[in-house]
Amino acid sequence: MAFLLTSKRLHTAIWVLVYGGLLTLVLGLSVQRSDDDLGWSMVAAGLVVALLGFALVFVRARMKAD
Repeated sequence: MAFLLTSKRLHTAIWVLVYGGLLTLVLGLSVQRSDDDLGWSMVAAGLVVALLGFALVFVRARMKAD
């Protein structure tokens, strides 16, 4: 069964990725005070996830209207 990427699913994924990534990034900055390695890992992971969400914004902009 093929995965149908509808506009609603894509919109939900965008918000989850952007806000989840930014939340992880900020939590990583907070954790960095006590554990430097874990903090930077969380910052990097949060940044990657947030950038993926922002990239999906451009994918959504190029989709044809439903």
